Amino acid sequence: MTSPLPYGRHLRQVLVLGLPLAGSQLAQNALTLVDAAMLGWYDPITLAAETLAAGLFVVLFLAASGFAIGLSPLVAGAEARGDTTQARRLTRMALWLALGGGVLAMPVLLSAEAIFLATGQTPEIAALAGQYLDILAWGIFPALGAMVLKSYLAALERTRVVLVVMLVALVVNGIANYALIFGAWGFPELGIRGAAISSVLMHVATLLFLVGYVQRVLPEQALFQRLWRPDPESIARVFHLGWPIGLTLVAEVGLFAASSILMGRLGETALTAHGIALQITSLIFMIHLGFSQAATIRAGSAHGRAEMDDMVRGAHVAIALSLLTVIVSSILFVAVPELLVGPFLDPDAKTRDEIVAVVRGLLIAAAVFQLVDAMQVMALGLLRGLQDTRWPMIFAGVSYWIVGVPAAWLLGLKLGLGGVGVWLGLAAGLTLAALTMMTRLWRTVIPQARAALEK
Repeated sequence: MTSPLPYGRHLRQVLVLGLPLAGSQLAQNALTLVDAAMLGWYDPITLAAETLAAGLFVVLFLAASGFAIGLSPLVAGAEARGDTTQARRLTRMALWLALGGGVLAMPVLLSAEAIFLATGQTPEIAALAGQYLDILAWGIFPALGAMVLKSYLAALERTRVVLVVMLVALVVNGIANYALIFGAWGFPELGIRGAAISSVLMHVATLLFLVGYVQRVLPEQALFQRLWRPDPESIARVFHLGWPIGLTLVAEVGLFAASSILMGRLGETALTAHGIALQITSLIFMIHLGFSQAATIRAGSAHGRAEMDDMVRGAHVAIALSLLTVIVSSILFVAVPELLVGPFLDPDAKTRDEIVAVVRGLLIAAAVFQLVDAMQVMALGLLRGLQDTRWPMIFAGVSYWIVGVPAAWLLGLKLGLGGVGVWLGLAAGLTLAALTMMTRLWRTVIPQARAALEK
């Protein structure tokens, strides 16, 4: 066992790996942000429908993405041991499992209108959301395939190409959105259906680019040869690590999807404001997620090399960077909320002032839970790097659905605090998740891993 790297080296390595990942996550989130901004200018009710529909799509997409996310520490560990063959096999089986998850998601996505009507949404919003998902549902397959390849490349520490492809996708999606939503340049005006078509085209283009990159730049990996051949051992490893990650993501993202349904019960203005505030806070969360993914890869690599001191130092650095992001973003939420809301609404919209007032209160509440949200995602990333996923799944389920959702319902609807009450309920769930996951990381998983390596 070698001496651990100094903190300065860890800082450079986390930044080199984490900044492109954070950038790619920002670009990924900006895809939905562009949809929301353009639809908000097109019609606030259409934006409300997209908020509901996108929430359902993301829940199901992330449920199947657990296999892709679980792939990163497995590939990082295999590469650290010099086992490229195993890394290739794991990636192929992750593609199998992720696309299988997409098949299971399709019936739900294609029944969206009925689902939203059953949850008490207005017929107009439910119909628009259904139109959106009838088209976007077919994009889940290329989106999941691209997710696996991005995780594979990130584990190989080729994060810059992941950032480049997401930036190109962002530009293409923005242009296509403008053409198809508003009917620019001779294209038909399709509204919310245009946003869905644009997203599907973007997912297909992203997948084709990544496949071409792997084939051209990494031919020695032979990633797609004998793709149809099953590998029971590899598929079992990916499944074992990935399914709890998928359910953990469902629990967390489902918390926010449930909050959208609760906000819909408060009216169209509240739901529109909620959608805008979610887009803003999600943009900041992507930075935390990028550093968390970097922590996952660095922890998986350090664990593969049996260097726990390096893993711990890398964890300290990643957490410190996330805390710095919390401080800056919270100041922005409190100080300049109107500036943040501006891109989402037509200045001449009749309900603009009312929506902005609601968003302002939501962003103040968001500043409260920025810290715990950042800490729970950092703990999750580090636990995944050490291949500990089942207890975090349980913690997430309890925190978000036994505490978070009931608290949001109680504070927002029953006690009359409105949208701010719903968001404070979210904060309660996130706080419990952060405490339980950080405790497990530092009190149980790291000591156990260190003891196992010292034997």
